[in-house]
Amino acid sequence: MTPRHPSSGPKKKTSAKKDPEKKNGKTKAAKKLEQKESKHEESAHEESAPKKPEHKEPEHKESEYKASVQEKPAPQPVGALPESPAPESRPAPEEAVAVVPLASPAMDASDRERLRAGTHHDPHSVLGAHALPGGVAFRVLRPYALAVTVVSGDLRTELHDDGDGFFSGALPLRGVPEYRLVIAYDGQVQETEDAYRLLPTLGDLDLHLIGEGRHEELWRALGAEPMTHQGVSGTRFTVWAPNARGVRVTGGFNFWDGTAYPMRSLGATGVWELFVPGVGEGELYKFEITRPDGSKTLRADPMARRTEVPPNTSSIVHSSSHAWQDEEWLTRRAQTPAHEAPLSIYELHLASWRPGLTYRQLAEQLPAYVRDLGFTHVELMPVAEHPFGGSWGYQVTGFYAPTARLGTPDDFKYLVDALHQAGIGVLMDWVPAHFPRDEWALAEFDGRTLYEHENPLRAAHPDWGTLEFDYGRREVRNFLVANALYWCEEFHIDGLRVDAVASMLYLDYSREPGQWTPNEHGGRENLDAVAFLQEMNATVYRRVPGVVTIAEESTAWDGVTRATHHIGPGGFGGLGFGLKWNMGWMHDSLGYVQHDPVHRKHHHHEMTFSMVYAYSENYVLPISHDEVVHGKGSLVSKMPGDWWQQRATERAYLAFMWSHPGKQLLFMGQEFAQGAEWSEVHGPDWWLLDPAYGAEADHRGVRDLVRDLNTVYQDTPALWQRDTDPSGFEWLVGDAAEDNVFAFVRYDAEGTPLISVSNFSPVVRHDYRIGVPDTVPAWHEALNTDASRYGGGDIHNPALLKPDPQPWHGRPTSIHVTLPPLATVWLRPA
Repeated sequence: MTPRHPSSGPKKKTSAKKDPEKKNGKTKAAKKLEQKESKHEESAHEESAPKKPEHKEPEHKESEYKASVQEKPAPQPVGALPESPAPESRPAPEEAVAVVPLASPAMDASDRERLRAGTHHDPHSVLGAHALPGGVAFRVLRPYALAVTVVSGDLRTELHDDGDGFFSGALPLRGVPEYRLVIAYDGQVQETEDAYRLLPTLGDLDLHLIGEGRHEELWRALGAEPMTHQGVSGTRFTVWAPNARGVRVTGGFNFWDGTAYPMRSLGATGVWELFVPGVGEGELYKFEITRPDGSKTLRADPMARRTEVPPNTSSIVHSSSHAWQDEEWLTRRAQTPAHEAPLSIYELHLASWRPGLTYRQLAEQLPAYVRDLGFTHVELMPVAEHPFGGSWGYQVTGFYAPTARLGTPDDFKYLVDALHQAGIGVLMDWVPAHFPRDEWALAEFDGRTLYEHENPLRAAHPDWGTLEFDYGRREVRNFLVANALYWCEEFHIDGLRVDAVASMLYLDYSREPGQWTPNEHGGRENLDAVAFLQEMNATVYRRVPGVVTIAEESTAWDGVTRATHHIGPGGFGGLGFGLKWNMGWMHDSLGYVQHDPVHRKHHHHEMTFSMVYAYSENYVLPISHDEVVHGKGSLVSKMPGDWWQQRATERAYLAFMWSHPGKQLLFMGQEFAQGAEWSEVHGPDWWLLDPAYGAEADHRGVRDLVRDLNTVYQDTPALWQRDTDPSGFEWLVGDAAEDNVFAFVRYDAEGTPLISVSNFSPVVRHDYRIGVPDTVPAWHEALNTDASRYGGGDIHNPALLKPDPQPWHGRPTSIHVTLPPLATVWLRPA
């Protein structure tokens, strides 16, 4: 944005007040002062003025003062306090005292040039008020100002205009007073505190932790934070830019011209800081960074808590005022680990679930819908700010800001709070694998590689045109670990689904030979990424009780959900995730059901193979957005046959999925058999559930099934309590390939069973014999996907199923059951 000049201000500079007692060029007070001058001259020169330890005072040579006096006319103050007591005890002066001003303290040409060029690393050392021998120097940089006046109590002193926006003056004070600035522009006068009289807002501990890459609450130290500092209200701006020659903060409050707002460098940490008085909630801002080559770049704040609505890119000063009301939920979620609790996830794209709704409007509709269907959690995508809606939030530019498309950060908190109060957990997609190349965001942030790896082969992601984070740099790792904590602690997020973990773990991911460099041991593992994921998981689980992390990891990496301190056969500790998406099950099972039933016998193993490795990790079974876009079709459209067969197969598949070991995830629209694949432009086809639509009953029937699946699931611990324990599962019929039948039993911690039988052939199988546990005297149907209320043919087993003493399938007893076509039946002890 082009900087704008102030459009109005007084036509003339502020003139000094005239003293009515002044005669012949001197006031009575001035004459009294001259009489005392000889008595106090020696002591006045010997007494040193108090100094602020954090401010480095500029050196002033006598020759420089003489030259300054000769070259520049001294400012003409009306009066000055002869001394400056502590602020809380300073009395108002009885009368103004006119004095002969000291020599002009205008700064030297080098400092002026560096300030004008935006390359000064310590502007507080030359701007503001500083004690000098015999007085105090005031220096101000305000481009476009006509006059600057220092005000302290009854003291009003107009500073000398040194040109190029610089103003200065020296007063014979014995200490630096508290003061304000009155700045006259063309048609406007502003009174403000001087940012350059204030101490740094970050303490030594913050800087130490940032330097070590161990600041777990990094968002409290970096970014824009409204606060009261040294009794002054304003906003603290801090940014990590170690390669910058200079940084200035710019925004709507300074007409997007940061010349007057240079930030100071806080030592070797690479952090730049400035407290700006008078700036508060809602102000737009960016950082103007001078690169090592002297060029400039305008950047959004990497730590911004709020952003403009895309395509606008400014950061916004934000201070939360949301009052949480989910204490009961937070207490309850910490009582049971996620892998031992019911977890049924409804994944949705926030912006298109009901297009046009804001966070607060979603809070009125989404909790009720999800609760009615019985899901325990929602997984939200996208949450973090991103410039391109078509990326679904997977190319993040605002890692600390909820997307502004739907409202403010507090509006998003309101939605999370509403879901919690409805008893629904909130997971979010989290993307630490890569970031886009937008020139206003993280890419080469301060003129050199910073967040990305310095090796081009390691920096560029080969698939998405993005950049990969440098996980070996402690500050970058800190940025991401703190970000995970930020969402969990500040927004009460219950879990993070970590995207694209496989692309992080392997140096050769999507790279050909010669396009990657082996690690120090000659292997293909990204050791830095492994260390980062272990640190992230360990830190999140340590600090936030009840939170779960979920890896979207598509390879057979050993120990994704193993504890970080348990070393596996590959020599690595576990990554420490709570759960992992079972991409193998998803791929194999969808491949099976897409085959025509006559061919399914040749692919029977695709439905049974998942049990070979089902307990190698703690799994989630995902039918996610990735499976219903980009030409893949919706879930129901994957199924072969006519419309009845497609719906029947989807119902049978969903019940098979809900009874299979592992947690469940279903993407929006699939719960009512939407025929079209999903698009973020229009979202689900809700009109399919309109009673006026002729086939509404077909879609409502599938949704009713999903509701009943979730209801029975939550009420049946056998379906979730031992998801990660091999003793909680047994095959009853695993080799009936010719029949397209699968049957297994699940057990809860007390040994109570539930039988799931799926018939993926389009024929009814009457009196189908299945061997069953001999500890149950009778079984009854708990759920049948062929029920008429779901849109099925209503073929069922109305009577109790009592075992016969005839051995079958290696068991001493068996039952005869009628299996509906393309259906799954759940049997429970009567």
